[in-house]
Amino acid sequence: MDAMVGVSDTTVMTAEDLWQLPDDGMKHELVRGELRTTTPPGYEHGWVGLRIARLLGAHADERELGDVTGEVGFKLPTEPETVRAPDVAFVARERIEAVGRPRKYFEGAPDLALEVVSPHDTSTDVHEKALDWLAAGTRLVLVVHPGPRTVTAYRSANDIRILGDDDTLEASDVVDGWAVRVGDLLG
Repeated sequence: MDAMVGVSDTTVMTAEDLWQLPDDGMKHELVRGELRTTTPPGYEHGWVGLRIARLLGAHADERELGDVTGEVGFKLPTEPETVRAPDVAFVARERIEAVGRPRKYFEGAPDLALEVVSPHDTSTDVHEKALDWLAAGTRLVLVVHPGPRTVTAYRSANDIRILGDDDTLEASDVVDGWAVRVGDLLG
């Protein structure tokens, strides 16, 4: 997740409008009809996100638990429309089997959404995004802070825990059997 560097005019966009945008090298999300544009993430951000996606993906694949994705759009149940793209997401196999793998945005929230904090992200924006995921039905939101080497685990607006390098992130209730030391996530 990167800091917002530009916002479109006040025209309300739809998910289809967002899909039709030309590739301009920027990252775009749609938040309640408002286009939000961010700079491409930095190297550390991409390295951490991919490392975690590989660890989580290997676990999910080995046990046939579901799909792990990187920055793909999830159309959340809001009006006006919202399309968010976490840095890493997990969707349970049963949900994939029920709807297939859509060509465009996945309808609904992932079971697990992971956001990697970039240097220009504000704590307000990060917290807002985590709460949006939870409100849309995400069961676990992980906010990874590479600098201080912590992970903030959101299970609800009232169940938020900050885990340090030596703590174990226990996510078995969302991704069966997945528990990992925070320091191992961050390399």
